[in-house]
Amino acid sequence: MNQIRRWQRILFLSLLSISVLAPLVFVSNRLKTITPFSQLLLPFIPCRREFIEELSNFRYRTSDLRLNAVEHEDGEGLKGPRLILYKDGEEFNSSVSDEKEKTIDLPNIDDGNNHKYSEEKVIDSQLTKLSSDSKDKILTVNQLANKTEFKPPLSKGEKNTKVHQSDRATDMKIKEIRDKIIQAKAYLNYAPPGSNSQIVKELRTRMRELERAVGDVTKDKDLSKGALRKLKPLEATLYKASRVFNNCPAIATKLRAMNYNTEELVQAQKNQASYLMHLAARTTPKGQHCLSMRLTSEYFALDPEKRQMPNQEKFNDPSLNHYVVFSDNVLASAVVANSTISSSKEPEKIVFHVVTDSLNYPAISMWFLLNIQSAAAIQIQNIDDMDVLPLDYDQLLMKQNSNDPRFISTLNHARFYLPDIFPGLNKMVLFDHDVVVQRDLSRLWSIDMKGKVVGAVETCKEGEPSFHSMSTFINFSDAWVSGKFSPKTCTWAFGMNLVDLEEWRRRKLTSTYIKYFNMGTKRPLWKAGSLPIGWLTFYRQTIPLDKRWHVMGLGRESGIKTVDIEQAAVIHYDGIMKPWLDIGIDKYKRYWNRHVPFYHSYLQQCNIHA
Repeated sequence: MNQIRRWQRILFLSLLSISVLAPLVFVSNRLKTITPFSQLLLPFIPCRREFIEELSNFRYRTSDLRLNAVEHEDGEGLKGPRLILYKDGEEFNSSVSDEKEKTIDLPNIDDGNNHKYSEEKVIDSQLTKLSSDSKDKILTVNQLANKTEFKPPLSKGEKNTKVHQSDRATDMKIKEIRDKIIQAKAYLNYAPPGSNSQIVKELRTRMRELERAVGDVTKDKDLSKGALRKLKPLEATLYKASRVFNNCPAIATKLRAMNYNTEELVQAQKNQASYLMHLAARTTPKGQHCLSMRLTSEYFALDPEKRQMPNQEKFNDPSLNHYVVFSDNVLASAVVANSTISSSKEPEKIVFHVVTDSLNYPAISMWFLLNIQSAAAIQIQNIDDMDVLPLDYDQLLMKQNSNDPRFISTLNHARFYLPDIFPGLNKMVLFDHDVVVQRDLSRLWSIDMKGKVVGAVETCKEGEPSFHSMSTFINFSDAWVSGKFSPKTCTWAFGMNLVDLEEWRRRKLTSTYIKYFNMGTKRPLWKAGSLPIGWLTFYRQTIPLDKRWHVMGLGRESGIKTVDIEQAAVIHYDGIMKPWLDIGIDKYKRYWNRHVPFYHSYLQQCNIHA
């Protein structure tokens, strides 16, 4: 009996051993086939250092990679990613890339819940075994992805397009960071005043850390690794804040208020910048003031007989080519004269007249005495010593009520007295002092004026940088103006004008100017300055010149083409950004600087550099 029980126990233990060992044998064989796939999961094991280094990459994937722990009793119902195989010769088109991201449904889970995993498709690196009689070589997706495909070289236009597209894409991270900072500010503004809660402290700390890390960076390539590391904590804090401050309508209202306040701040900054720009345009740079003082002291140190300019016999010779500029700026008048004479093919036929005021007459005279152009004749005249202007002219100019002293300057309006200032001359070329001459102008004297008084480049074509409209500067709501002039009349530019003084005298246009000027002092007929009243004084008395004679807009952001500047006979820095000021446009300054003698000892002593 005991022996029977012993054999029963042995049989039972044997069956139990078989039931335990048999599954281990079968499972070990099964594990051999899935070992390569298990190795693919190693990078995601939390204890590995690579996992920590690759966490930052998860944020930029188009779909989040989520690893959910799901209990399964068996492997039924689980479907892995479909392996796509291609043969040699088949084209690897964009449809493959479309299949990189798939949504994998896991149906038939024992717990009754259907889980949807959105993850990046893992490319199986395991090679598929082929039969020995197969003639076609099969490439896996991984091999095709690494295969170099021949592409024809891009054209120049395509290369530029690629570069521009890449440039636009290099600031996406910066924009994202800025948006996160704005979002943090919105939450802070939404928090109750005086709130010192933990989430408010954390938001403020994270935001300031990121702002310091980013600084003034505008491109992703300039971002430091520290800035990217500080973005993650801010994102986590923003998530906490979204759970605390979950009133979406109130947050939207706060964002609209922030946007409005920002727009108001930007507009205020623009107004301040515009005011400072106009203020800078009305002031004299320190270096030029120093230059004027030095030249003035040198002029009065000279003997009276040495203050006379040479070639005075040419000053009133009507057979020569006469140019005139009204200026109170030493360097500006010097550049106009130097560029005109140096560009001329026959400088000995040039007579250059500079008309200035009493304050600047000694300095300008001394400059040209020190830098005499032997071939050309240069005359310096003082407008205050002439009897051509009315005695109360300064008081009349003040009635224009302009904050800009340039518009109510005597020199700005003295051009309308040209026939009286130069009674012995018949034709002249009138310059503004912010121009540079680049070509020989002798052909101007052969232009047929056709009975007109002024030759000028027109500025009435819409879309051009020099466009001006009559109605912009002249008050056509006034009955007298609207009854006598048309707002559609083509406008023209001062700066480089061919003037027929004989025809001017015959038509008595100086008297017309005085009449209009007196009317303008009694009621607002036009904006301050000599341009609008010049349009009315020489109404239908102008002849258009070719646009290449006179190119305008270099004193403002007008986007003039370089080829137009290079081909122009005269370039004009009209606007407030003059080339001798710090606010001048750098890309246009070089045309003016080439005619300034920066090597001169006075300019170096006064710290005037290019």
